[in-house]
Amino acid sequence: MKKLAFALLLLPLAQSGALAQNAGSPEAGKAYWERAAPRPTLCRQCHGDKGEGAFGPDLAGRGLDAAQVMRAVRQPWGIMPAFTTSQLSDQDAADLTAYFASLPKVAEPGKWKVEVTATTPPGQAAIINIGCAQCHGATFNGPRGNLGGADLSFDEFTNLVYNHTTALPHLRATLENPGTNIAMGNYQRNRLSTEDLRAIYHWARDEIGFRPLLAGALGKGETGPSGVTYTLTVKNGGVQGKGMVAEGVTVSLAIPADNSVVAATGTGYQGVRVDEKTKTTTAVWALPRSAPKDQERITVTLAKATTAAANLRGDIRWAKPAPKTGPSTDNVAIAPAPL
Repeated sequence: MKKLAFALLLLPLAQSGALAQNAGSPEAGKAYWERAAPRPTLCRQCHGDKGEGAFGPDLAGRGLDAAQVMRAVRQPWGIMPAFTTSQLSDQDAADLTAYFASLPKVAEPGKWKVEVTATTPPGQAAIINIGCAQCHGATFNGPRGNLGGADLSFDEFTNLVYNHTTALPHLRATLENPGTNIAMGNYQRNRLSTEDLRAIYHWARDEIGFRPLLAGALGKGETGPSGVTYTLTVKNGGVQGKGMVAEGVTVSLAIPADNSVVAATGTGYQGVRVDEKTKTTTAVWALPRSAPKDQERITVTLAKATTAAANLRGDIRWAKPAPKTGPSTDNVAIAPAPL
């Protein structure tokens, strides 16, 4: 019996030792830290691009071991959400440890990416001070789109924050959002209060306002007799009868400087515009409205195929609903075409 009790006492130490001995790769840790779409990791939004710190503490050159990194992500000390095994594994922790060890320790942590000003409303100040704005931006665009796409209640919003890793896939299915990556962990109720979440929710709904859930996806170019044709699908992913309708929708695609538009199709094509100051060329479409589940197929044929350095990209904007307060900066970025 004494041997069993002693073995049980040693078990956590053995597990910690095994984690600490797990060899890490600085290169793999750097790749994890900087990972972008379609499966981004957003640790650097709070901890700095090079682990120099920002909203979260600095990690570079601190001498952390893998067990300490794992403890911090599974059972955070501060307001940071807890991340699951599918988001960060033992090997990821070892790789990050090796990467942090390869970086120089900073004399002073970096600044927050988004900071509170003297005129920041209380609800918006909450998303900044809690850390939400470091990833989602000062105007909370992504979450406001999800809120507007399904007209989420406060209880649904809190569930999305506290049980993010399970609630987000369910919401995506409701919104027919094909995304699979879950970059945020689960916030703890004893660290992030419902009072703070209520302030955020009411600011997002009643002050600045929810957003329609618009998205645009470019397809890979198809070579034809007159050039290379790219198809852009513009969709309102909201729930019918609940999601917001966008009016006065403008779709813009920036044309690479060494390329030209041969032809274009789609509702409301406005032609090509050239900005005299920047000398950039943009193909523009004007859609009267986009209601939940509406889908518009747009094509643009270019003289030649795009490249990684000179690719198609763009954005979607709308006139209504506009933010209830402050200037309108609402837009949705269109990711570059697949190569």
